[in-house]
Formats: sequence, structure tokens, C-alpha cells
Amino acid sequence: MHERRHGHGTHSPDYLPAAGYDALLPVYDLISRLLGAAKLHRRLAELADLGPEQRVLEIGCGTGNLTMLVKRRQPGAEVVGLDPDPRALALATRKAGRLGVRFDRGYSQSLPYPDGSFDRVLSSLMFHHLDEEQKRSTLAEVRRVLRPGGALYLVDFGEDSGGHGLLRRLRPHRIVGNGADTLTRLFTGAGFGAVAELARERTRIGAVSYYRGTA
Repeated sequence: MHERRHGHGTHSPDYLPAAGYDALLPVYDLISRLLGAAKLHRRLAELADLGPEQRVLEIGCGTGNLTMLVKRRQPGAEVVGLDPDPRALALATRKAGRLGVRFDRGYSQSLPYPDGSFDRVLSSLMFHHLDEEQKRSTLAEVRRVLRPGGALYLVDFGEDSGGHGLLRRLRPHRIVGNGADTLTRLFTGAGFGAVAELARERTRIGAVSYYRGTA
């Protein structure tokens, strides 16, 4: 799911709900499938070199599709999904049933976990919703909760994605500052090593890149 955490008004949440509106939550998974999110999730999981004994965290998990995919690929792993949206988490919990994943409510900028808790942290199409300060805070927190040798694997839109009409409507100004050079600099500034853009591809709503940063 997509965090913004800019204010705490009485009538509006401090996060961005699925597809931007609470009312779209019932069809969020359908929209995601039509836009090709499942393919991105599979590629990210492949790149992440997941192991059976690892502890894996997805930040901005939304309705839990990537979190559940990871668990199905590695049943022996301990897999946690984190998101600020309680409605999305409730849906994710119902979908997961007895799969054996856990969903927590929280923000990527203030992760509710001890230092060195995870071997992998994953993020899919969430990072572009954060401004630069939030990106820095998120990366610092991810670096904190990763064990030595652990890694963050992230897939998101790049700045050149803005030329696609559908993306301009769905993802407005947040694409700015999400290019490879900027993200590489932010990863490095947060203390990650072996920072790399692993792959780049076109999707139905724009170009995406896959990144890795190692603790």
C-alpha cells in the first residue's frame, strides 16, 4: 500500500489507500492483475534470492499479494507484511487464511521491529509515493532492521515512466525524484552496499526498475 503520512486530519487517513480511494479496495486486486502487478511480484521474488529459513518483510504490502507469493515460494520462511491501511490488512488476512503469514499495521518510516530482524525486505510500487525525506527515513529503517548480509529488493517506477498517459492519471507528481541515479544515491546514503539497478522493463503503465541494496 502507499504511504504519505503528511498530516493527521480527523476525516482523512495519513496514508494513501489502495488505488488512491477506499471505495476501490474491493476491486484493487482486479485492477492490479489487469495492470500486470503479478508479473512484477514474480520477478522481484526471483531476484530476491529467497531462502527457506529466512525472515522476510514486505513494506507497503496492501492486500498481501506479494507477501503471500513469497510464502508460497518458500513455505519454511517467516513472512510478514506491513501496511498502514487497516482495511487492506483485513482483506489480506482473509485472503491468506491459514497460509501462515503475518500482517502488521505500521509505516515504513518507523518500522515496529528490533534491529537486525530480517534477512530480506521487499517493496513493490510503493516507494514513488514517498517524498525524499520519507524515502530517506524508510531506507534508514530498512537498513536498521536488516541483518548483516541481508538485503532490500525494490521495484518501482522511474522518472521516464511519466510519459505514459495512464500513469500520469494514476501516479502524478510522485514519479519525480524516483530515477535510478536518485535512488542509488539514497540507498548509498542510508548505508547500503552493493547497490545496483538489477533490471529495467516496460509495463502497461510505464517503465519499472528493480533495485538491490545490501546491509
